[in-house]
Amino acid sequence: MLNVFKDLYKYRELLKTNVKKEIRGKYKNSFLGVLWSFLNPLLQIAVYAIVFQLILKNPQENYAVFICCGLIPWTFFSSAITRSAFTMVENGNIIKKVYFPREILPISIVSSEAVNFLISTIIIIAFVLFGGVGISQYIIFYPLVLVAQYILLIAISLIVSSISVYVRDLQHLIGVALQLFFYATPIVYAADVIPAEFKWILNINPMTYIINAYRDIFYHHTMIDFVPLLLLIGGSLIGCIVGYLIFNKLQKGFAEQL
Repeated sequence: MLNVFKDLYKYRELLKTNVKKEIRGKYKNSFLGVLWSFLNPLLQIAVYAIVFQLILKNPQENYAVFICCGLIPWTFFSSAITRSAFTMVENGNIIKKVYFPREILPISIVSSEAVNFLISTIIIIAFVLFGGVGISQYIIFYPLVLVAQYILLIAISLIVSSISVYVRDLQHLIGVALQLFFYATPIVYAADVIPAEFKWILNINPMTYIINAYRDIFYHHTMIDFVPLLLLIGGSLIGCIVGYLIFNKLQKGFAEQL
């Protein structure tokens, strides 16, 4: 297991280069380029605000700010998983010709999406400022929540990127699963409006705790709930170990499958 850290350090320049390539490649040949990091979430927030606040009359105060604090972290989550599922197949030619630690590919995807999320956090800050909610001292816990989400995504990306080499249908199943997962996550609604008999769905959903933490920081201006967040970090670290073991086992056949 320690070898993976040695390899990542040894190939750190490749990792940096790959992260930069992923960031640039996401908006390659796009006229607006990195501005889509702002426009995509803004358009989504506008649509959901119109549908749920103006049409469905959602009573949530400052609904645009409320949904912004959930939708932007969710975009980071879903984009990282979706892109990780395709990364091995997309880089098949390189994998077959050149040796490098294969785990660099999914880690690069998650890292590049983390950079995009950091840029998109400017939108959250703009919404809370112009929406009259303001910034509180609890913003100092933002890095901790981001680290929790990052570790969780590393664990998931290692698993889906390796399995999808053998099961190509997984790439399409992930899209469907994420759509269902979206509505099982308190993004467009508050967790406390869910009936008690369905609370267990939110309780087993790791993104519930992450989005609640972001909302505590930016929307509610309250202390984050440390216990579930630290448990999530611990579980995600275990998930990273399991994910690496699965990845390491399956990568032996990558060249043949690709």
